[in-house]
Amino acid sequence: MDPMSTASIVLWLAFALGAAFGAVASHTRFCTMGAVADIVNLGDWTRMRMWLLAIAVAILGSAVLHVGGQIDLDKSIYRTPSFNWLSHLLGGLSFGFGMVLASGCGARTLVRIGAGNLKALVVFIVLGLVAYMSMRGVLGVFRVQVLEQVSMYLAAGQGLPAMLVRFGLAPRAALPLCALVIGGGLLAFVFISRDRLSFDIVLGGVVVGLLVTAGWYVSGHLGYLAEDPETLQEAFLATNSGRMESLTFVAPQAYTLELLMLWSDSSRRLTFAIASGLGVIVGSLAHALCSGNFRWEGFHDVEDTVNHLVGAVLMGFGGVVAMGCTIGQGISGVSTLAVGSFLTLFSIIAGARLALAYQYWRAERAA
Repeated sequence: MDPMSTASIVLWLAFALGAAFGAVASHTRFCTMGAVADIVNLGDWTRMRMWLLAIAVAILGSAVLHVGGQIDLDKSIYRTPSFNWLSHLLGGLSFGFGMVLASGCGARTLVRIGAGNLKALVVFIVLGLVAYMSMRGVLGVFRVQVLEQVSMYLAAGQGLPAMLVRFGLAPRAALPLCALVIGGGLLAFVFISRDRLSFDIVLGGVVVGLLVTAGWYVSGHLGYLAEDPETLQEAFLATNSGRMESLTFVAPQAYTLELLMLWSDSSRRLTFAIASGLGVIVGSLAHALCSGNFRWEGFHDVEDTVNHLVGAVLMGFGGVVAMGCTIGQGISGVSTLAVGSFLTLFSIIAGARLALAYQYWRAERAA
């Protein structure tokens, strides 16, 4: 099959994965910000367990594909030798704080757009613009010349399995062992609790984890060319990074705006990330219409508007600096067992916790 036909298949499958994510996330209320808020406000770990289940499934599924020779996780954007720890830390904190102000992360923003939320549409536009500025604009200069100068070089890459190999573990056993320990540990935490999970919670966690795994297969196996006819180098078709990708929802919003603004530029093309993001909106819209939950919603007041705008700015900047969001780093990145992804994950949660504390402080002052 020629590369153009293969790229078309990759794009349609990416759209289908995004649509499935949008429908399932809408049905099960899959939301990282909501999960953190439930713990802080109510002491309820239900939605957090759903998110952790998704991470566990993605880790185990990705490991199976890697060990089976279907994909090579070292060819993802997350396992590069440069460990920009300050970027992961600051970007994660910024994104986590912003997603609380904006009522949800990048993925949740797309889901809310599909359900008729006009606030989410504004967040999408502002997030995309700031993300683009952080990639190639004025904020990008700060990112490259300041933040990325603080880094560590890890010759074997920043994957946890490679680090275990340095301590004497056999290379072929390192990744399966890491995946079983971390993925299995998360599964145990999710299911051992006395509080039984509902079908929808299990559905959300399992499906989202499988969708991330499927994303790796689509871009890393179906879209892989050992030798591109034009460049004579290996290539991953229809990806923005030129590397293997799975679900992520910050930079793709910037690429979507870029494509819409430069549509007549033949060098700008639909990609895996853009197609999956559009799929999320369509999937959420379909679920909202079928369930009768579609309704228009706008800003309540000036404070609500300011919070969402500031949150969008923080997410756009933080998501690019940290190389991902709650899905892009928190699930897709973590599924590769990259150290930077784990640091970003913990930083996002910490940022969200700080934002919730800030909101409580504001509420107390206003009382």
